[in-house]
Amino acid sequence: MPELGRKRFGLLSILGVLLLWELICRAGLVNLSLLPPPSQIAPALWKILASGSFLVPLGQTLGMLLIGYTIACVAGVALGLLMGCSDYLYGLLEPLVEVIRPIPKPALIPAMVVFLGIGAGMKITMVALAALFPVLINTLQGVRGVDPVLLATARTLGCSRLETIRKIILPASLPMVLIGMRVSLSMGLVLVILAEMLAAESGIGFLILDLQRSFQVRPMYAWIAILAAVGLGLNVLFEMVEDRAVPWRAK
Repeated sequence: MPELGRKRFGLLSILGVLLLWELICRAGLVNLSLLPPPSQIAPALWKILASGSFLVPLGQTLGMLLIGYTIACVAGVALGLLMGCSDYLYGLLEPLVEVIRPIPKPALIPAMVVFLGIGAGMKITMVALAALFPVLINTLQGVRGVDPVLLATARTLGCSRLETIRKIILPASLPMVLIGMRVSLSMGLVLVILAEMLAAESGIGFLILDLQRSFQVRPMYAWIAILAAVGLGLNVLFEMVEDRAVPWRAK
């Protein structure tokens, strides 16, 4: 099935869920004050979009995400390359990585609030910590999975270590690196929203929690819909970047 056809076909699942949601609500199977149907959420969503009030919270959330995600990608790729190319650095850093990596990053939010406060620094740090390890681990695995024949050929041709990394190791490991970056992007979005809910005074996460506390249910679901659209848009954007970076990957 062509790519465009698959995407159009995939939209049917979203429409099917919305239709089922609407039917369940109209059948009186749920409390409408807690879970209104999509037909009642849509006017609240349109009001937010038409007024442009979503721009400032969206910009705040995406700004924190972009900074933390960029830091995580740069640090993760650099550390992954160093650990993958050097047995000494791998032996030195691998235990530290394995100690920190399994810790659920939301559990660190209280400590980060105590240490960094509730400002932008805390949110950027949480995003960077959450997004770092998928990039690092995938880069490391990609580097260690490079065909030894390619490395031997580079040595035979007299390539320097930097030339080997730039011309062979990095291109060969790029698909794995991009997989890590893709996973990290969604994790970073989750952490920035969670940090805004628990310790912030602005952003989409803060707004969703504030609306829930004031029992403004329809606007709350409208903001959740905006957040879902943001996640989908980021995924589509990353797919476009991925297609340009590794056009030979399997579809």
